[in-house]
Amino acid sequence: MTNFIPIFPLGIVVYPGENLNLHIFEPRYKQLIKECVAGKKLLGIPPVIDNQMKDLGSLVEIEEMAKIYDNGEMDIKTRGVKVFRILEVIKEIPDKLYSGAIVSYPDNYMTGSPELMRQVVGNIRKLHKVLNIKKDFKKQDNNLLSYDVAHHAGLSLEEEYELLGLPDERQRQEFLKRHLNKVLPLLTEMEQLKEKIKLNGHFRNISGYSID
Repeated sequence: MTNFIPIFPLGIVVYPGENLNLHIFEPRYKQLIKECVAGKKLLGIPPVIDNQMKDLGSLVEIEEMAKIYDNGEMDIKTRGVKVFRILEVIKEIPDKLYSGAIVSYPDNYMTGSPELMRQVVGNIRKLHKVLNIKKDFKKQDNNLLSYDVAHHAGLSLEEEYELLGLPDERQRQEFLKRHLNKVLPLLTEMEQLKEKIKLNGHFRNISGYSID
């Protein structure tokens, strides 16, 4: 299945099911949002990485027009729906300030391994503990998908985009597991180093070694 969608390129990766709040201030995107709201249409957000718009993105729906300012700027609440792939960019559309694209929708398998997901979530919580961060995933652990936790795993923008391109939930879980297995030991070592540095110059209570 292919179809035409208006696009709103941004320097972020949006995942299916993700809630995203946006402040709209550019004239072309104010026009885009108004028309999508009036026509109850979806729009596409392809990520821009290193000043290049990527082929994959997420279709999003506008759930609420939270605020409209006197100058026409607006705050909107959106939610990611599904992943798309750009087949052709339509830069100029008659009477429109914004661009669009012909897109297809790759197959996306959402069933993964519950045990693997438990490991991923457990390691993300370990990561947050080391970083002294508290996050609420707003779902029961057994309902969480990789898309729900990916932004909380310390991925770079390029890695988030790589995960977006994985078509199977099990693959996405494995990707997060490998990433966390790599970064957790490094962060733990850094925290231990910070504690050693903090102790330097302080009075330290250390038991002496008894030579028998």
